[in-house]
Amino acid sequence: MRVVVQKVNSASVSVNQELVNKIENGLCLLVGFTQDDDIKDIEYMVKKVVNLRIFEDENNVMNKSVLDVGGKILSISQFTLYGDTKKGNRPSYIKALNGANAVKLYDKFNELLNEQIETKTGIFGADMIVNIVNNGPTTIIIDTKN
Repeated sequence: MRVVVQKVNSASVSVNQELVNKIENGLCLLVGFTQDDDIKDIEYMVKKVVNLRIFEDENNVMNKSVLDVGGKILSISQFTLYGDTKKGNRPSYIKALNGANAVKLYDKFNELLNEQIETKTGIFGADMIVNIVNNGPTTIIIDTKN
């Protein structure tokens, strides 16, 4: 499981020119799954994301989590995180989990996140337009296999 975590002032997702969801102050997550991901990967990632200390404290030091600052999460499915570019110029997505299985893991991930923090999503498998106002910019990549 791989997640790109971006600290945001705001983020939104639209499908067919219609707003699906938006957040202010929080994290935008780009979420991808691979073949051997399971509930342990999801539980690890949820714990890591909600406790990641990348928000500034009163001394302007990144020492607070999204929970500490009362932020929200926008979670976006992103199979292209497993794009392999080692051969040629066209990425191979063979390492990305197929949609039927990935949607189950994605839904479980968001369900567990939402138990701890308000979590909004895009539409799995849709052609989405994601607007991200990255704060910092702060971007962290977390991979449960590394």
